[in-house]
Amino acid sequence: MKIDQTYTKTQLTWLMILRIFIGWHFLFEGIVKVTNPSWTAKAYLLDSHGFASSFFVGLTQNDSVLNFVNFANEWALVLIGLGLICGCFYRLSSFGGVVLLLMYTLSHPSFVGATYSMPFEGSYLWIDKNLIECAGICLLWVFPTSEILGFDRWLGRVCPFLRKIKFI
Repeated sequence: MKIDQTYTKTQLTWLMILRIFIGWHFLFEGIVKVTNPSWTAKAYLLDSHGFASSFFVGLTQNDSVLNFVNFANEWALVLIGLGLICGCFYRLSSFGGVVLLLMYTLSHPSFVGATYSMPFEGSYLWIDKNLIECAGICLLWVFPTSEILGFDRWLGRVCPFLRKIKFI
């Protein structure tokens, strides 16, 4: 079966808008955390439920580990957001976004009847905003919009080996 792989400018424009919107969400969440010196993931991790909760709660038991988790979460959000918005190291940013969102989902799965002490938007019977955003990033992964509008277009010309190793 042959599939036509030509897309209209409107389709590509909306894919780029989706990329920028998801990138903005990541960037904003990261900046909020980086600029708040008292922010910590401790309460969120301690509130974890599900089969992986012991792992997430365990991350809070050592201050050095928790400090690393805080730093990694803050800056991963910022860098993923910038990567998606700018179309720079797009595949790496997409992969990082998927990993981070899946970690959030494993920590706070959306089960019917699950109650969390932190504000939660409700139970959606398995599918929540993190999984929806993760699906959006996976969709974007297969449409390399950074090659149309983004720094990856330039990087691919300057460093063609990055394209060969699927880094961009």
